[in-house]
Amino acid sequence: MAISLAKGGRVSLSKEAPGLKKIKVGLGWDANATDTGGKFDLDASLFLLGKDGKVVSDENFIFYNNKTSPCGGVVHQGDNLTGAGDGDDEVILIELDKVAPEVDKIIFTVTINDAEANKQNFGQVSNSLIRILNQDGEKEIAKYELDEDYSSETAINFGELYRKNDGWNFKAVGAGFNDGLVGFCKMYGVSV
Repeated sequence: MAISLAKGGRVSLSKEAPGLKKIKVGLGWDANATDTGGKFDLDASLFLLGKDGKVVSDENFIFYNNKTSPCGGVVHQGDNLTGAGDGDDEVILIELDKVAPEVDKIIFTVTINDAEANKQNFGQVSNSLIRILNQDGEKEIAKYELDEDYSSETAINFGELYRKNDGWNFKAVGAGFNDGLVGFCKMYGVSV
């Protein structure tokens, strides 16, 4: 049975799924149709950080226009422009053994494309979640459902995958920001 995490909660993936080699990270959300009437385009992005808290290189910023990390261990499955339908809206596949050794942490963010122009924020989005699955058999290991009302935020750090004691852990973060994707790029040292 999957572990349901609260904000700030942590889980050792290595302990929950011994021998885990490949994970699937699913991110999901639903736009509240009554709020703006406009289409929402949410985008998942990842930042592969070194011990200094900055991207190892600009190529370690993974998003819909740079889908694969230099090491080949992290692959974004593409941009869902509408978020329509059930299940995961965007998916990232990670081969844990292939992630470059200098990558200490992977940050999972979701931002609203053109949020300012469209007067959109995460308060107009519901059912936001991140879940970690074992690619072998698609068994869900952990899930974090964001339950706050992010009424002014246009960007959310959903969670982070990080190395600890020769294994991988996941932390549910749920931190909202107002600077969109550019803010995350500046925070994590991506050239913009």
